[in-house]
Amino acid sequence: MSLRPPRSISGQSSALNSLDYELSSARADALGRQGRKAEAALARLAAWSPGDRRHDRQTLLDEASEAVWALFIQREICGLHNDKDVIKRYQIPGEVLARLGAVRKSSSLKPCD
Repeated sequence: MSLRPPRSISGQSSALNSLDYELSSARADALGRQGRKAEAALARLAAWSPGDRRHDRQTLLDEASEAVWALFIQREICGLHNDKDVIKRYQIPGEVLARLGAVRKSSSLKPCD
């Protein structure tokens, strides 16, 4: 096992520490933004009712699953690998979780010959 001295006495430049701080700050900011997007998409899905003519439930479900998928990816980038706490905190429905990573068909895509 090797031990490293604390950064304050290891001789690393303060510029490197500043860069680490800025990168960590940017990752945290992106994680927060993505969390808010997922929360909003899940709220729209939860608020949907069968009489709602403005929104198609399938579209809301697709949007929620894309936002949650992006949140999980951002968490991975930040080094957070356990998603159970996020699923519980945001109360992510199973039907959203079942669609994570699925890609919707686009009308602009043409099948290969």
